Amino acid sequence: MDFEPLHTKVEKTIQTTLGWIVLESPKGFPFNESNLYFLSLDGKIKWKAEKPDASSLYTRVKLNEDGETLSAYTLGGHSCELDLRTGKLISHTSIQ
Repeated sequence: MDFEPLHTKVEKTIQTTLGWIVLESPKGFPFNESNLYFLSLDGKIKWKAEKPDASSLYTRVKLNEDGETLSAYTLGGHSCELDLRTGKLISHTSIQ
């Protein structure tokens, strides 16, 4: 699927049966938004990932083996687990 990034460039996409997980480059991305989001099959944004703090942006993401959660890391040194269906944080910890 082709789509336009919101602000920067797409660094990673992961296709699921529900749509696409999209991670945009944090470089130049507005801090007041989330650079990790989910596009439904019709190409509309279903959610933007909840962030552990307002100034964090995501740098890495992977779909976990359970197929229902994501693991992600932020520039601020957070390791996060997110719900695939909602983008809400399940847990997070500081790794610095």
